[in-house]
Amino acid sequence: MTPSALDRRQLLTQAMALGGSSLLLLDTPALAASPTVSERLNLLDPAARARTFAKIKGSCADEVVYTFCRLHLYLWLNDGNLQPMLTMQNLNVAQWQALPDGNHRGIIREVGVYTAFDTDEPVQQWVNPVTGEAREVWQFFGGPLQVTIGPNGMETGAGATLKPREMRTDVIGDRILLANQSAFSFPNPFKPEQWPKAAGGPEFFWDSHYFFSADVAEVTNPAVTNAISTVQFQNLVSFHPWLGMGKTPGRTYGKGLGAKLRSLADLPTAPRRLFEKYTPEIFDIAKWVEPRIDFVEYMKARKS
Repeated sequence: MTPSALDRRQLLTQAMALGGSSLLLLDTPALAASPTVSERLNLLDPAARARTFAKIKGSCADEVVYTFCRLHLYLWLNDGNLQPMLTMQNLNVAQWQALPDGNHRGIIREVGVYTAFDTDEPVQQWVNPVTGEAREVWQFFGGPLQVTIGPNGMETGAGATLKPREMRTDVIGDRILLANQSAFSFPNPFKPEQWPKAAGGPEFFWDSHYFFSADVAEVTNPAVTNAISTVQFQNLVSFHPWLGMGKTPGRTYGKGLGAKLRSLADLPTAPRRLFEKYTPEIFDIAKWVEPRIDFVEYMKARKS
């Protein structure tokens, strides 16, 4: 598979990290248990639903939204317990725009910097516990990617291979919860004869479960366009080529924890310094025009 053939799949993979959806499942009895909240949210109305989803996942106005997460990564070798591996500090920057049809469009860029597990200490090399080899860390860049939020959640267009499913929209106390589940796979472009350390199995697998939680009062406030939601997700992913796992059975398990920010001023100091040093492009998105696709860049830059 050529790098160009990877473009659509890789951009879709990035989109899934943002909680894309093609199907809305509303839990009407749960909402009906609190008539006042149900009336305020008005999720049975498509326009109100689109605005609510946009407020929680991005913005329903023309503005830039920042989301910061720490993704704690573990090795799963098909036996035994998970092995703590690394943490990825992740910053997502999305330019949102309200569309005339009532939907909301986002242009998204994100980066990831690896640190020692559950710390803010940058890591330049990671020792593969299976082979004992020290592997140079590969920082993550993705985007720009365009997505749309409407009454059915986040959509990536008719050509999208994967259509993640929204789970029930739920209200518990004063919190509204949005969750989804998604899966993705594609033929692995890294072939053993050319990439003996980077190549894994013939298929690359990716599964992710995403969760947003926001305050009902903020979501229903007409003056608020960007509800500050808590973000939590898990993923189970085939080994990235930079790990040098070769044919080792298993995957990486990730647990992401974070939140949307009011502004970059809310970004914790230690991660901000990491982004400024290793991925400064995320702070000057006007100059980040050309798509950056993780697998394609790795194939061009490294041969093992």
